[in-house]
Amino acid sequence: MSRPQEMSAAAARRTVLAAQGFADRPHRRTTARSLDRAVSRTGVLQIDSVNVLQRAHYLPLFSRLGPYDTQLLHRAAERSPRRLVEYWAHVAAYMPVELWPTMQHRMRHYRDNGHAWGGRAGRPDVADALLAEVTRRGAVTARDLDPATERSRENWGWNWSETKFALEYLFLAGELAVARRNGAFERVYDLPERVLPMAVLDAPEPDPAEAARELVRRAAASTGVATLASLRDYYRMDLAPTRTAVAELVEDGTLEEVRVEGWARPAYRHVAATTPREIRAAALLSPFDPLVWERARTEELFGFRYRIEIYVPAHKRVHGYYVLPCLLDEAIVARVDLKADRPSGRLLVRAAWAEPGRPVEAVAAALAKQLWAVAGWTSLDTVEIEPRGDLAPALASAVRDPAGVV
Repeated sequence: MSRPQEMSAAAARRTVLAAQGFADRPHRRTTARSLDRAVSRTGVLQIDSVNVLQRAHYLPLFSRLGPYDTQLLHRAAERSPRRLVEYWAHVAAYMPVELWPTMQHRMRHYRDNGHAWGGRAGRPDVADALLAEVTRRGAVTARDLDPATERSRENWGWNWSETKFALEYLFLAGELAVARRNGAFERVYDLPERVLPMAVLDAPEPDPAEAARELVRRAAASTGVATLASLRDYYRMDLAPTRTAVAELVEDGTLEEVRVEGWARPAYRHVAATTPREIRAAALLSPFDPLVWERARTEELFGFRYRIEIYVPAHKRVHGYYVLPCLLDEAIVARVDLKADRPSGRLLVRAAWAEPGRPVEAVAAALAKQLWAVAGWTSLDTVEIEPRGDLAPALASAVRDPAGVV
């Protein structure tokens, strides 16, 4: 067996950024093709309910495409023929519809073993009755079924929480699919055959080993170069099948083992990964962006220690409530705590911090352009910098400078 190739830390960063889409040439006009290309890079778009700025699944596309029409994502995920569908792929996430057969082994596991959120094994009457009700009524939320629950309590024996738990179980088990999210961000459930293209439903199901190889292959394509732990995390796989899949993909030439400067663990590079000579990019990153969602990997790649502090008491927060890293070229150079104050039309920068050793004026100028772009995209009129953080004074000046406006 040949010795693993050595890879510099800088080359690894450029490889990862290219795999994630930050080296792609922008399309002249952002279209469905632009969205498809971006999703082909990220693999999935994590969904999260926090809406202090913009919901999590919209932001990675903005980071790669710039201001875009969010209806592009809605059409891809909610209208026939759907190209994206929600499933527990990383956590709750939009994934390409063609991954549905690959996830069947995961769905079967939930069908057979249940889940902490409920399952047929514990209350088969609840799950079966709900499935029959969705079949009869069509696309519904858990809230829609609450009146039916009340009308039929003697027969079905459920209450609101049982309804929601059972619907989530049916979703995880693949017996229901998510047709869309409504205005209250609630899942709207329906039968898979009324959500997914028939070609997807009729596609052969890979066996668990084939499914594991496909998920690791996709994870490797999206990460460019990654450790086994990172490949496992991308689609939240078990360790044993991930390890086996990695070994098999190394054997068939899809992956090659490399040693990355400064990384304690072996890494694997996808054979199709590219390493540009340089990356020219500027982007604000969601806390749930796949570039930074695995915090240990983020620190390994960028030397950037990142923790989301939403659940930390306000007086104990270090950087803020909803903090976005700022990518500039090949480095994460700053972080900003953002809030969309929609009633007043303001994008509030509650705090702004530069990373140690970064040129504050240059970082502020680049970040100001990103903030104005975010403001315009989210239909906010102004950007207001609050005086917290070492970057705040320079950023306030850059935001006021007309040259900083996109």
